Amino acid sequence: MLTDNLLFIDPHVHMTTRTTYDYTVMRQYGIVAVIEPSFWVGQPRTSVGTFQDYFNSLVGWERFRAGQFGIRHYCTISLNPKEANNEALAEQVLELLPLYVGKEGVVAIGEIGYDEMTAAEDKAFRLQLELAKEVEKPVLIHTPHRNKKEGTTRSMDVCQEHGIDPALVIVDHANEETAQEILDRGFWAAFSIYPHTKMGNRRMAEIVRHYGCDRIIVDSAADWGMSDPLAVPKTAELMREMGISEAHVRAVCYENALTAYSQSGEMSAEDWLNPPSVDQRQLFSGNSVLRGQEPVTQDKPFQTADLSALLIE
Repeated sequence: MLTDNLLFIDPHVHMTTRTTYDYTVMRQYGIVAVIEPSFWVGQPRTSVGTFQDYFNSLVGWERFRAGQFGIRHYCTISLNPKEANNEALAEQVLELLPLYVGKEGVVAIGEIGYDEMTAAEDKAFRLQLELAKEVEKPVLIHTPHRNKKEGTTRSMDVCQEHGIDPALVIVDHANEETAQEILDRGFWAAFSIYPHTKMGNRRMAEIVRHYGCDRIIVDSAADWGMSDPLAVPKTAELMREMGISEAHVRAVCYENALTAYSQSGEMSAEDWLNPPSVDQRQLFSGNSVLRGQEPVTQDKPFQTADLSALLIE
């Protein structure tokens, strides 16, 4: 059983694609804060206005919706590498980004990096690294699903070419092939617990057993695909069952994400340790998070449950 005082941050979860029920269950299992990176939503966006509406949702509606269920919501803003290959549209989106990267709750520039490692992706990556330097925000790197080792090395090389301090860079979707180099070079290594394509719970536990907890971050990357917004607490539970110390579990599932992203100046533990009371009678642009439910008007205590039967192998 998870202990009552074990809190979690999911520092990479695409809540735009998830339901309000997910927020309620995440809160039940101790998730107190989430970070939602900008990403490809599953089909091509065809105009800059669709990006603008999406960014508005990340800094507006999603932040409100999460707060109505006792979870603090932050985001990262960027042009995703997959979408950089529509070069005419990418130019317009890159011009739009400065309007959003300084908004409340924006903790990094990301996800940026490579998908197919094209010249267009490289150009967008470098321009956004310069933007991160200008606004003094951390960087979230998306490493490619194919040619991951080459793409990871190249991503770190480019960051250093642009004079980005590795301590400000979170390299996500890491795996056994890339972890050593990421850590050796002083970057943060983030691991997405995502079935079949990224990392499983038990593999993650073995990585922590092997490398320890320094600069390692666990996230779910949950989105519209077959993914799990409870991946962080489930992995924490398995690590504890496997004898990994609670200090290491707390570091990789809570403290390291806070340390990395609080460098933005937009994220603090006080945000959820001393939060405003939940009042679900509130509206956002005239809209409620509820669909006929009785509104909650005060915060509820954390609850715990047994997660051992719900693991991603």
